[in-house]
Amino acid sequence: MVDYSKWKNIEVSDDEDETHPNIDTPSLFRWRHQARVERMEDIKREQQELEIKKKTFQEKYEQTKNQLLAVGQEGQNKKELEEALSALSVEEQELKKREEEFKVKEKVMPWNVDTISKPGFTKTIVNTPKAPPTEENMTEEEKAKRLETFINENKSKLKVFGMFKKYKDSQDYLQKNPQLVCEDTANYLVIWCIDLQMEGKSDLMEHVAHQTICMQYILELSRQLNIDPRACVQSFFSRIQLAEKQYKDSFEEELNMFKDRIRKRAEEKIRIAQAEIEEEERKARLGPGGLDPVEVFESLPDELKKCFESQDIQLLQDTIKNMNQEDATYYMKRCVDSGLWVPDANKDKSSAEDDDKTQEENIYSEINSS
Repeated sequence: MVDYSKWKNIEVSDDEDETHPNIDTPSLFRWRHQARVERMEDIKREQQELEIKKKTFQEKYEQTKNQLLAVGQEGQNKKELEEALSALSVEEQELKKREEEFKVKEKVMPWNVDTISKPGFTKTIVNTPKAPPTEENMTEEEKAKRLETFINENKSKLKVFGMFKKYKDSQDYLQKNPQLVCEDTANYLVIWCIDLQMEGKSDLMEHVAHQTICMQYILELSRQLNIDPRACVQSFFSRIQLAEKQYKDSFEEELNMFKDRIRKRAEEKIRIAQAEIEEEERKARLGPGGLDPVEVFESLPDELKKCFESQDIQLLQDTIKNMNQEDATYYMKRCVDSGLWVPDANKDKSSAEDDDKTQEENIYSEINSS
């Protein structure tokens, strides 16, 4: 037997002939059509919200379960985590119930001209240029070049979006500039956040970070629904303004985690930059033998340090005489290799300084003659 019951409830608003003579038939058909379209949009929006709730729940459930496993048998927060997991189990049942209710609602929804059939064999061939490489097939160099081009073309608009405070302003601006709804915008905002934190502009960084997470949520929503991210702008901003506490808490948690990552990354980059500067300064002050004069000076015995601090050549000569000659040779060679001591520094100076030169040479003669 064939079940024909599904054909009994078909909603067709555009080809009905029998209407009251006092009613404008075309207007009636338009109203009916509009009402049907709005009902379909409500169903679609409800489905999207249900999918987002399921994903958010699954992430929270996995996180709580992992935390519970991490604390071990006698963890301090074990009881709280067990209670949270139990509450999530209740929430899971509610989600399943809501999903079943939605399936029933979808099943009993009347068929109409948009859902009664779908094209079976259609094919369109359009001659188009070769498509650009996808994100997965691009090399790091290609990604960097694409990001650079995107920033050069949209930098002023990216900065405007990053400074908005109201959701409504952000939504309107993205709808007027749909090219900004992409991964490159999120990447630029992340880089900007790091730069702001490195410059000590923490308050401004936190503001731009909020806009960054908004963009990332839009992109994540598009991946979940497998649609163009530009089509998710209105859905996201409507949801975030009317969302339940759990959704907003999840957003705030993700925002705080992102700001923490930005602070750590900025600190790391500052440390790297400082290390590079220090290394450049160290290389710049290396002596003729490749030794660092600062490190060599710190390694000298106190009596030799005193000679260099006072710049007393006679004291240096006397100190060398009284030292173990192997040690004296070792330290003086390091002083020469680091540039702390230059034996022929006075070669081209006036004769008024010849006595100093003689004293310098005598130091080495004292060492070599021993």
